[in-house]
Amino acid sequence: MRSALMRLSFAITSMIALAFLVPLGYVTKQIAHDRALAEARYQADAMVAALASVSGNASGALDRAVATVPAGQSGRLAVHLMGEPTVGTSHASAQDVQLAGLQGRSATVGAPGGVAYLQTVVLDGDRTAVVEVYVSDGDLSRGVGAAWLALAGLAVVLVAGSTLVADRLGAQIVRATRRLAEGARAFGDGDLHARVEPEGPPELRDAARSFNRMADQMVAFADAERELAADLSHRLRTPLTALRLDADAMPPGPIGERMRQAFDALDGEIEQIITAARRSAADRVPETTDLVEVVADRLAFWSVLAEDQRRPWRVVGGQEPVFVPVGESDLVSAVDCMLGNVFQHTPEGTGFEVQVSPRGLVVDDAGPGIRDPAGALRRGASGAGSTGLGLDIVRRVAETAGGRLVIDRSPLRGARVAILLEPARSRR
Repeated sequence: MRSALMRLSFAITSMIALAFLVPLGYVTKQIAHDRALAEARYQADAMVAALASVSGNASGALDRAVATVPAGQSGRLAVHLMGEPTVGTSHASAQDVQLAGLQGRSATVGAPGGVAYLQTVVLDGDRTAVVEVYVSDGDLSRGVGAAWLALAGLAVVLVAGSTLVADRLGAQIVRATRRLAEGARAFGDGDLHARVEPEGPPELRDAARSFNRMADQMVAFADAERELAADLSHRLRTPLTALRLDADAMPPGPIGERMRQAFDALDGEIEQIITAARRSAADRVPETTDLVEVVADRLAFWSVLAEDQRRPWRVVGGQEPVFVPVGESDLVSAVDCMLGNVFQHTPEGTGFEVQVSPRGLVVDDAGPGIRDPAGALRRGASGAGSTGLGLDIVRRVAETAGGRLVIDRSPLRGARVAILLEPARSRR
């Protein structure tokens, strides 16, 4: 935009300068030409006055009269008496002089290296004389070069000045536009504090104010949704408390202990949801969680159920931490969804394998597989009693971590659900 404004200003100013300066240059040349001829007429008139004081045919008197005129002193003046020798220095042709004398009028004729001004005068005794004043080309164009140079300099100053002003205006517009784009980009990348200082033309200032209002409303809407989620989570406390009392009433044993552990984990998850939901969206800071640690913790929970259902399982990798830019609660939900799908959609005794590495997390099972991977991501009834919400949660967490969700056939001939990370996103 800035370059386009500069080119536009340069083109417009150049056309305006040419439209004015070309005629001015021509007028300047014409003025110099007319000035030189006017000076020649003045010299001729002075010679005519001198001739009026000369009596007879005394050539010496004519020579002295010619010498009294500046043009005569510089060899640019001549007096032609019809039928007599020419006094002074002549530059015009004899034919032009004779024609001027016969016509009895003044004329400007061409001469070598310039022009000659011829003025006819009638002396005493009805004698006719033609006064010639020579004007060289240099005299005709004296001062024209300097005037044209000044006009050209003026044109350059005007074009450069207008281009500089256009550049400054363009820089202001571009700066305001760039800051508006940077603010929108930062807000889109998750910086909910991003706002834009209104500057630049009125239209851009209005756009900046509109963006700030939109950002405030988006944060308000997000906070309202989070508050609603917190209220809904809080309502779960009442039935959860009743179930906990029933679990506590169960006799000691592995089943009762597992139920109590599940209720403790569920209660902790609900508490985290309420705490996170009631924190303003704009006040949240980016979190980083170790994927290996979360997988180890959740496998410790699911391994008890796997043992009860006689499911063989194993873990591949996980020797080094894998940090991902996702909150711990969200990552726990995603891992639980991936492992829970194995227990929910495969028969008891079906084995599974978990691979964790800097490339991400992969869960393979030996079950029937997923016939419609795209349908499994749709919320609502997606078959097999599933709402599709679990895999949608995994997809959202994968995208937040800078990766993607992959659903495919596993080497165990069952389903493969994987979170594949970008290499740069899997490190601190």
